[in-house]
Amino acid sequence: MDIQFLGTGAGQPSKARNVSSLALKLLDEINEVWLFDCGEGTQNRILETTIRPRKVSKIFITHLHGDHIFGLPGFLSSRAFQANEEQTDLEIYGPQGIKSFVLTSLRVSGSRLPYRIHFHEFDQDSLGKILETDKFTVYAEELDHTIFCVGYRVMQKDLEGTLDAEKLKAAGVPFGPLFGKIKNGQDVVLEDGTEIKAADYISAPRPGKIITILGDTRKTNASVRLAVNADVLVHESTYGKGDEKIARNHGHSTNMQAAQVAAEAGAKRLLLNHISARFLSKDISQLKKDAASVFENVHVVKDLEEVEL
Repeated sequence: MDIQFLGTGAGQPSKARNVSSLALKLLDEINEVWLFDCGEGTQNRILETTIRPRKVSKIFITHLHGDHIFGLPGFLSSRAFQANEEQTDLEIYGPQGIKSFVLTSLRVSGSRLPYRIHFHEFDQDSLGKILETDKFTVYAEELDHTIFCVGYRVMQKDLEGTLDAEKLKAAGVPFGPLFGKIKNGQDVVLEDGTEIKAADYISAPRPGKIITILGDTRKTNASVRLAVNADVLVHESTYGKGDEKIARNHGHSTNMQAAQVAAEAGAKRLLLNHISARFLSKDISQLKKDAASVFENVHVVKDLEEVEL
């Protein structure tokens, strides 16, 4: 499981940063990629990665500002062109209006897709748990931006305990079908009458990962709730230290406020993105240094960077 950042800039693309999009790569877990936001040029960034568009099974949109959705029509159309791959349906989660935007764009441009899009729209009154599978649960909560905007909390369900193969061998269990039975929690009896209790050879379940991905927002309690005990918090950092007033006026956060959210939530790691073009490459180290004075484990991400979880 890892996150690859396809666009880490705020508002408009720059030479160094494209606009918002990131991919949560769940290839080892469920053989899928989940996309969060799809700003203009997202499909171009994907071309510079190993991501196969057909592997993108779900797209989660935080809000309907253009720098977060203008890449959708192009990506959806290009996803249809992998003729040598099986056509698979796609799900889009997002605020009310995302269905109209997508369908209107496709209709006006005469685009015809060989796969179905299943839309899941929500408003202020229909948030909470928006998705549950056998391995993941996703929650959404409203943030504090200039328009309706949400943050997502992706929770991996607890992982099964692992089988201690060496301990089994030492107990005289021959490798083969008995291993499978014990792994499934079934007690077995060996030919010599020795009883093997499965529970003695399987470790306790391991807690799954928690990934919090926020849209644009002022500092708000909702951000903290979504990030409680998160393994990684992806938080916007449109502005820097001392810019609190302008950040509030424009519905955004500073690096310091993002660090405060991570600290209050007890998150393990903070990744700052949605960086204003006003910050040049030489300014990035200062953004990190200032935020680290509040929350130590912080990193400012860049386009195409991949972070293992």
